[in-house]
Amino acid sequence: MESLFPHFKPQASLVGIAKLAAQGEAISEGHKVDYISLENRSMLTRCDSPRMPFSWQINPYRGCEFACKYCYARYTHEFMEMRDGLDFERKIYVKKHSAWLLRQELKQVRAGQSIAIGTATDPYQPAERKFGITRAVMEEFARHEGLSLGLVTKSDLIVRDLDLLRAIAAKNRLRIHVTITTTDTNLARMLEPRAPRPDLRFNAVKKLVAAGISTSVNCAPILPGITDSPKDLESVVREAAAACATSVAAIPLFLKPCSAKVFMPFLAEHFPHLLPLYRARYADRAFLPKDYQKRISMLVSKLCRKHGIGLRNHESGVRTPGIELSRQLNLFAA
Repeated sequence: MESLFPHFKPQASLVGIAKLAAQGEAISEGHKVDYISLENRSMLTRCDSPRMPFSWQINPYRGCEFACKYCYARYTHEFMEMRDGLDFERKIYVKKHSAWLLRQELKQVRAGQSIAIGTATDPYQPAERKFGITRAVMEEFARHEGLSLGLVTKSDLIVRDLDLLRAIAAKNRLRIHVTITTTDTNLARMLEPRAPRPDLRFNAVKKLVAAGISTSVNCAPILPGITDSPKDLESVVREAAAACATSVAAIPLFLKPCSAKVFMPFLAEHFPHLLPLYRARYADRAFLPKDYQKRISMLVSKLCRKHGIGLRNHESGVRTPGIELSRQLNLFAA
């Protein structure tokens, strides 16, 4: 079969996930998106760093169709010898045999260890409507008890699985984190072109909480000069409180070089006046200065107290600050 990706190295020179990706077959097409099967070897990825807020991670898909301009996870496609940052949102890999593999691998999970779902790609992105890999994973979790699970998403599609989430929460520790960058629909459409509108995400939070599922809001990433004004941040906190979210986490932008290749041209087109600021702040680092992080943390803490909602500084039962979590997420590869 002719390679789906002519720019790949010859398959004989590829190893690991890059070889599996090159052998994938196109199984469907979306709006400027190719869905490709991936002969998956594992669902659970071990996380050995003691600084991490969980022991294991699951990403039902490789790549994410939401096309968020700031996405830190674009680099994960580089493991498959795909260097164009846009490939991350245009070539979505669908992992085969997911539920069966997970059933075998859950035997490795020990008491007290936590599992994070959606650390690099959104488990409820559009591909999920077609292929149901995340639902198959959640169905498997519903058969178990005593697990500690955390799931991150930008999609209101999660409410489709309320039945499973209730069943999981009844026998396991389950935390849902819904990421909402801004309440401004027009701005959200620019930043996250194919993600659900903010109001739909807040509505999903409300439904999840009403179903008895612990659900928080990730105000992330916070973008200097774009979403970091007191007015903008208060709008997110206010809506999170109105949706009865358990807490809010505020996470400033983390910008890896692979992400900057997409984000900086976007900035030049839509916010050219901010380009010098971003170039200076991210010239030799992927993180914003600590004083900026401290100011944001203090402001959001004040806003949370005002609106009677918790400020989440720790994730998934492990005492790791929310900002530190954002620093660590870049290490994940499905």
